[in-house]
Amino acid sequence: MNYYPEPILKLINSLSKLPGIGKNTAERLALHILHAPNHEAVTLASDIIELKKSIQICSVCFALSDKDKCRICSDPQRDQTSICVVENPTDMAAIEKSNAFLGTYHILGGALSPIDGIGPDDIRIKELFKRAASKTIKEIILATKTNVEGEATASYILEKLKKTKIKLTRIASGIPMGGDLQYIDQLTMQKAMEKRYDV
Repeated sequence: MNYYPEPILKLINSLSKLPGIGKNTAERLALHILHAPNHEAVTLASDIIELKKSIQICSVCFALSDKDKCRICSDPQRDQTSICVVENPTDMAAIEKSNAFLGTYHILGGALSPIDGIGPDDIRIKELFKRAASKTIKEIILATKTNVEGEATASYILEKLKKTKIKLTRIASGIPMGGDLQYIDQLTMQKAMEKRYDV
């Protein structure tokens, strides 16, 4: 690929570091950007810079946001007494696309995995317990993944909260064992949220 000038090679190399982008796709994208009108390339670069400058973590639920509180935590129409616990922002987005949940979220930032050295202090479990201590929380829905780490995380949270008066539920069948929430279709996600069960 050294038949391209250095600036093109640098862009191909940068693009190929993105998830799911191999060298061939990176090459096509780089050439597309090269031949695109200047204003499109400038807009793309500007959007990337703006993204890096403006996106922060919500101070309440830890979702991606462009303000201190995300749009869901700030929305008076959302049920502030219900918290859906997920591992990452893509899981939250998958549930939001289903339109099956109108409460708030808590993003853990991962799952417990003793083998990998990830314990309760390495994800946002303490912050969840702090939110749960509020008298206003009536239900916590555990929507961690159904793999070993997700189940271990859900079990740990259940154990710590079982003596509270909060209703504790787990998302129901419809999500396959070992499935990743971000790849679940909307209907399956909707059914899983509708048929969650007490634990």
